[in-house]
Amino acid sequence: MGIDAIRYSVPGVSCEHCREAIATEVAKVAGVDSVDVDLDRKLVTVHGRSLAEAVVRAAIDDAGYDVAD
Repeated sequence: MGIDAIRYSVPGVSCEHCREAIATEVAKVAGVDSVDVDLDRKLVTVHGRSLAEAVVRAAIDDAGYDVAD
């Protein structure tokens, strides 16, 4: 299987604390290889293998941020 990339719009991210909180929680998800939080574009991009989208969304929520639908 190849590496997947899932991108989420997260309007509430605005600072380095946001970046760190999201990256820390999402990195705990099985299969995640890397997490990129773009503060300017308010995007979270997750790279990994066999990623469960619902679990990644839950990790972002656990960090205290909402994913835009």
